[in-house]
Amino acid sequence: MTTTAEPTTHPALERPVRPAGVAGRAAFGALLLRDMHVLRKNLKEFLPRTLLQPFLLVFVFLYVFPAIGQGVGGSGGSAGLSEFATILVAGVVGLAIMFQGIQAVAMPMVQEFGYTKEIEDRVLAPLPVSLVAVGKVVSGALQGLFAALLVFPIAAVVHANDVHVHLSVHWLVLLTLIPLACITCASMGLMFGTFFDPRTVPMLFGVVVLPMTFLGGTYYPWTRLAAVKIGPFSWLQTLVLVNPLIYITEGFRAALTTAPHMHLYVVYPVLLGLASFFLWRGIAGFKKRVLT
Repeated sequence: MTTTAEPTTHPALERPVRPAGVAGRAAFGALLLRDMHVLRKNLKEFLPRTLLQPFLLVFVFLYVFPAIGQGVGGSGGSAGLSEFATILVAGVVGLAIMFQGIQAVAMPMVQEFGYTKEIEDRVLAPLPVSLVAVGKVVSGALQGLFAALLVFPIAAVVHANDVHVHLSVHWLVLLTLIPLACITCASMGLMFGTFFDPRTVPMLFGVVVLPMTFLGGTYYPWTRLAAVKIGPFSWLQTLVLVNPLIYITEGFRAALTTAPHMHLYVVYPVLLGLASFFLWRGIAGFKKRVLT
């Protein structure tokens, strides 16, 4: 009686099969590390892009204008300038996060969906397409955090002698608001990146980003807009509520100053809602662009 031996596999050729969740987490981490590696190699582009805007804002408003006697921030002399400087720094932190979220997420995605087609390599990773999009948001949020941190040393160094920035840090608000603002702006960048193509990028900056910047409370508190009225109606204070940046800048005024600001019980729920909406729309647009 003959028996047939069952085929055996050499032990060296046996490979353990990783669960899908473990493989997905490893792939997600690899994509994030790849983005950070690319960022490190492109520091010559990243640092000027990140530093230039907050530096110019602080330099012009807090150094040049006081030096030439330009009365920015009211007529209260050095005290008025210092009050304006404090308000401006909180606004510049929010503005830096918004710009970084758009530039770090939307602009590369426009290229990857366009002529480079790099996005096709990313979606081949062993994880859901939605997590590829989330990886973009996490990378953009980290870059936004870095941009926000750079504002403080710039404001501490670049200002006229009679201008002083008096920050009053509320740590609980600051430490919860910074990640929320970074995720909100990076998610907004994801949504913009799936909506605009290379031909319509100028429209993104001219029609969307520019109005958001000037009507986002960077240079003034939202509470002061109550004085702009038609009859009894504060129309501008109401209009700017459609601008996501106003909630970010007002949140940072609450976190960094003692100036009047929008109530935090409005800022937090709105930013949570905006982050969820932008992320949902961004993931949906990303999947639509990739799968078609």
